[in-house]
Amino acid sequence: MSNPHTNPITTEIIRNAFNSIAEDMNAALIRSAYTPVIYEGKDCAVALLDETGEVLGQSLGLPLFLGNLSLCVQIVADMRGWDYFGEGDVIFLNDSYIAGTHLNDVTVIMPIFWKGKRVGFATSRAHWLDVGAKDAGQSADSHEIYQEGMRWAPTKVYKNGEPCQEILTFLKLNSRFGDALLGDLHAQIAAGKTGEMRFNTLLDRFTRETVLAARDDIFRQSAEMERQTISAIPDGTYTAEGALDNDGLSNEPIPVKMKVDVKGDKVTIDLTGSAKQARGAVNCGETQTISAARVAFKLLINPERPVDGGTFSSLKVIAPEKSIFNAQEPAACSWYFSSLGLLIDLFVKAMSPVMPKAAAAAHYGDSMVIILSGYNPEKNDELYVSIEASTGGWGAWSEGDGQDCLINNVNGSFKDYPIEVYEHRYPVRIMKYGIRSDSGGAGMYRGGNGSYREYHVTSDTSLSLWFERSHTTAWGLDGGMPGKAPEVTITHPDNTVVSVLKTNAMPLKAGTVILTQTGGGGGYGDASKRDAAHITRDLKNAYITEKEAHTRYNKALS
Repeated sequence: MSNPHTNPITTEIIRNAFNSIAEDMNAALIRSAYTPVIYEGKDCAVALLDETGEVLGQSLGLPLFLGNLSLCVQIVADMRGWDYFGEGDVIFLNDSYIAGTHLNDVTVIMPIFWKGKRVGFATSRAHWLDVGAKDAGQSADSHEIYQEGMRWAPTKVYKNGEPCQEILTFLKLNSRFGDALLGDLHAQIAAGKTGEMRFNTLLDRFTRETVLAARDDIFRQSAEMERQTISAIPDGTYTAEGALDNDGLSNEPIPVKMKVDVKGDKVTIDLTGSAKQARGAVNCGETQTISAARVAFKLLINPERPVDGGTFSSLKVIAPEKSIFNAQEPAACSWYFSSLGLLIDLFVKAMSPVMPKAAAAAHYGDSMVIILSGYNPEKNDELYVSIEASTGGWGAWSEGDGQDCLINNVNGSFKDYPIEVYEHRYPVRIMKYGIRSDSGGAGMYRGGNGSYREYHVTSDTSLSLWFERSHTTAWGLDGGMPGKAPEVTITHPDNTVVSVLKTNAMPLKAGTVILTQTGGGGGYGDASKRDAAHITRDLKNAYITEKEAHTRYNKALS
């Protein structure tokens, strides 16, 4: 039954308006940003929230931040009270134990007022290139958060519309790219202003009473659809486990264990038994763990419907304190997302026996980050930092092959840099870029292939890497084979070759060649049942080689 102040048509118009406002906010942020990690990589997300911090609309952005901005507003309100949010204020924070992510991810909260009353929030998160860590951009070997940069609790950088100049100056002076940092902050403010303007226009058009009534209808519909889907899943306890390669400081695997309890129309994801807080930087705050669990949940439960304040009302997440999923000071958190990509895959694996049509095999699983930094002789020896995520293969499923060369599931609309942009900005030449043949797991449906990229360094630089999932590679389902593990080889000018997946600030001489190869997705089903026409197509497109066709798919070819 619809609310008496709305009708289905009005509700749909307002629902789409909420999401349109969020998309406009995201466009304003990307177009205004100063650094490529935002305007090219799109490492950002925005959300329009109501007066209590519930989601009205969220842009495509990074799925890993699903609902996280909402949680941040509510945590700040718990800390400071709702009266803390004044008209014209801009609040920012990056504390890993509040927002859950690493210090480079900066959350900006701007309360929206309409006719003198607080009616919502325009929020955003963006990756700032450098926040004063011990290494330029980001450290791969940090073992406490104090090495990872400036850490800010909720702080007002604007009050009543006026800048807090001392804080802005402090921010600028404590980043290696101070001007760009302030530029990216103001790009986030521009996104907030866009959201405020658009939301006020919506309220002027429909009145607040009607907008709130539509919101209630939308939230109710989402919650009810979620409950119906969960109720169709057999009650029970479903489990899965895996491990990260290591924490970047040792060779010990980092276990991740998951128990999923389904009871009636409720789902509980319990991470008890996962690794305790690690010395290396694979830890994250509870807020971000909840967000990752929401991504996993949303993959299987009504994935077509946009997220709003009614979503996830049936989901509970348990992350034990002082584990990698609920880190406490002084845990390092710079590479917080590695365990979360595995968490998402494990949820799908756990649920695959009872949701076989919706579940896919595992994907390559991590951002596979390469960072180059140094002084660019082509630009008057100015300092540069390039940080780039790599694409890889996704898992196959019951109705088709996995996707080749797609960004990992925590990053959504994140992009790798166009070669022209990369070579224009940095003293590096990318000589090869393509699909890594045979990296996808064999099966009746093939796992997606990873990618390769070859970087030729033209001046002395330093290299940091964070490539994961070489031990718990992308598993297959229903008899499908696992995908290949990632590989990185470094060929020095004297022709010595080194293979490494994680390193921090490794000095490299001009003439060094770096070849990155990402993992493939898991296959689905028995490879002997693969359609011969699909094998022929894969051979023609170099997705697989002749050797792979005859060793993995020989029965299908006979």
